[in-house]
Amino acid sequence: MTGTAYDVFIDVKNLQCPLPLLKTRKTLVGMKSGQVLKVAATDKTTRMSFAAYLKDSGDELLKMEEHGEEIHHYIRKK
Repeated sequence: MTGTAYDVFIDVKNLQCPLPLLKTRKTLVGMKSGQVLKVAATDKTTRMSFAAYLKDSGDELLKMEEHGEEIHHYIRKK
């Protein structure tokens, strides 16, 4: 499914671990409950690091899509 609605977008492409996760966490802290964050990344480790972080944070991964080298994460703030 493409075209998922989101409230905030961050581009962390070409950044390596741990920077994508750190920037995502910082952005989520500033968001309101229920808002959706779209993260565009190229670091393949974000698949695992985001899942582990979200398990602890309580925020929800709505969807993850791969578009060539890019990985798009859609995260709802708890």
